[in-house]
Amino acid sequence: MRAATHPLSEDQDVRRKMLAILRILSHTVEPLGARAIGRELGRIGIELSERQVRYHLQFMDERGLTLAVGNAGRVLTEKGIAELDSAQVTDKVGFVAARIDRLAYATTFDTKTGTGSVILNVSLLAEEDLDAALEAAQVAISAGLCMSGLVIVAHEGETLGEPVPEGMVGVGTVCSVTLNGALLHHYIPVNSVFGGLLQMREHGPLRFVELVSYAGSSIDPLHIFIASGLTSSWEAATTGTGMVGAGFREIPAAAMNEALQVIEELNGWGMNGVLAVGAPGQPLLELPVGMDRVGLVVVGGLTPMAAASERGIRISQHAMCTTCEYSRLKPIDELM
Repeated sequence: MRAATHPLSEDQDVRRKMLAILRILSHTVEPLGARAIGRELGRIGIELSERQVRYHLQFMDERGLTLAVGNAGRVLTEKGIAELDSAQVTDKVGFVAARIDRLAYATTFDTKTGTGSVILNVSLLAEEDLDAALEAAQVAISAGLCMSGLVIVAHEGETLGEPVPEGMVGVGTVCSVTLNGALLHHYIPVNSVFGGLLQMREHGPLRFVELVSYAGSSIDPLHIFIASGLTSSWEAATTGTGMVGAGFREIPAAAMNEALQVIEELNGWGMNGVLAVGAPGQPLLELPVGMDRVGLVVVGGLTPMAAASERGIRISQHAMCTTCEYSRLKPIDELM
């Protein structure tokens, strides 16, 4: 009997690239062209020319996994969605963890001078909803539920990672992975362990009630919690009690004092997203840490715009989207 062939490819490297293309298409309802897909692939460390992307797309068109929509680009078919859903677990895991590491190394922010680039999350919303969204986000920022109170706004036709679509506006908020980058540039390795749903009480962190491993996820865990309606960032900001997205990191205990210095310097530049720091080898918020390690809890950079989303504003959020020069960011109240 002849062995069955895989719908994508028997070549594991080719299959990995095609699955990555399918994942990118699954994150949008609009058709995407080869150039846009190539840019997204580059962000996750897969370098393909526009011509190579077209070749893979043609291959998947022929197998009914993607569909060309005129000159606008491709969309996923039901068969493509099913193929993506049935992909081996080993093809899916580590997607977010790898992106965290890549962006952390790409960050150039200098905690001494306040210059260089930081990582942004980008939220897209209708232009007419901007003022209301910024007002809601400011409430979360004032409550300290943010990585930074500095933001950037890009209007239709401007670029914030990607060109802002017609009738939309993009709001960039500082991503918590910026902390990883700052620590790495001081030779302090960071292990991003979990993204979780953090219970807040009396305006302070109490415990994690849900956890997703970064190393075992293909989607940013905090985005999952927000999109699923599990966060209550607005309540946490206004009453002190609620659920917010947060990350759990580990650093070597030997580097603790220097790490605290870096965190203090970040605070001086308005980046004060660290909610809790543990003791060497001791649990933090009921989570164990490794021997000779220290736990850190960092609020999710998506939290301010999550508060706006919880107020009924329709927002499309994109975690770890792009880098941006720190000097371009402004206090949120200057943009309202």
